[in-house]
Amino acid sequence: MHIFNSRSRKKEVFRPLGNKKVKLYVCGITPYDTTHLGHAFVYVFFDTFVRYLRLLRYDVTYTQNVTDIDDDILKRAREEGEDWKKLGDYWTKQFLLDMKALNVAMPTHYVYATASTATIIRIIVAVLKRGYAYERNDNVYFEIKKFKDYGKLSRLTRSQMLVLSKERGADPKDPLKKNPLDFVLWQRAKKGEPGWESPWGRGRPGWHIECSAMNLQYLGRQVDIHGGGRDLIYPHHESEIAQSESYTGKSPFVRYWVHTAMLIYEGEKMSKSLGNLILVKDLLKKYSGGAIRWMLLSHHYRVPWEFEYHKLDEAERTIDEITRALGGHKTINKVKKQHLKHICNILNDDMNTPRALSYIKGLSGRATHDKRSAVVLRKCLQILGFVFPT
Repeated sequence: MHIFNSRSRKKEVFRPLGNKKVKLYVCGITPYDTTHLGHAFVYVFFDTFVRYLRLLRYDVTYTQNVTDIDDDILKRAREEGEDWKKLGDYWTKQFLLDMKALNVAMPTHYVYATASTATIIRIIVAVLKRGYAYERNDNVYFEIKKFKDYGKLSRLTRSQMLVLSKERGADPKDPLKKNPLDFVLWQRAKKGEPGWESPWGRGRPGWHIECSAMNLQYLGRQVDIHGGGRDLIYPHHESEIAQSESYTGKSPFVRYWVHTAMLIYEGEKMSKSLGNLILVKDLLKKYSGGAIRWMLLSHHYRVPWEFEYHKLDEAERTIDEITRALGGHKTINKVKKQHLKHICNILNDDMNTPRALSYIKGLSGRATHDKRSAVVLRKCLQILGFVFPT
């Protein structure tokens, strides 16, 4: 199997650290609003990836997080006069309902950042002692110049980093920073904000350190695959590498960085900040979960694409055709390995789901009159996470 590694920017043969054991981490949601189609693209892809790895007999431990304490959550809670924890729990529940409708299976570990504060504090204490961080006014910052490989994942210039850092919630003008690009590991809690006791006073963790801690707590010092949307490469994943490797002394922190492309709508990246959202819950009022999943997987995970409603209409028609093709074959017989060879060859080439769906569509055309094709079709659909009546 070959997978594209964002660090090397090329396809590489997939060789996990533990032979047949795979440790995978995917950055999850910040639950202050509803689930949009861009989120669904990320999690449907990684759900499919995990299903395929397990077909190849890898023992996959899949961890996904919930960033349940964050500036955006606190801001929204203040605006709505809501308790920050109740707000996060509500939107997390809605997200999981949307994912269930798309047949996205729960990860091995589904974890909340607030449950890892003890690990977070332990990492920060060690990073401070090793000289990679500094404390100012009860805040702790990571000093990027102390980590020589900072920037090797994103390959951005300093000026590009400054722009993105500001766009993604950091404050380059913070007077307490030695360098505008230094990032927060721990921040003092403001009046009325939630906080946890620490060696630096009552406060809360920075965004990046949360994922390092959850990786360490649930997967260990090194991870085979770390995934998320491409917009997380900088500053989030770049900073994760720096703080994780500074703490563990192990390099690389991640063997394969796997990032999904951006979903475009109305000419812009679909995002909460821009407000150009297509919501999964709204689509489910008209379209089946299978059709939405088909439409998402009909795009390669690394290629940006624009959402158009007619693609969902086409996907729904395809789902109907497959349902009819399988209607006359109620039993699932054991599928021989050689019958799955073609779809495995397709997915072994950087999880090429569009080609896999094209192959499945061809099988469905033969399945009505050919029982073996119907059996293979059903198994291929299962690999890609589709459920049809038996």
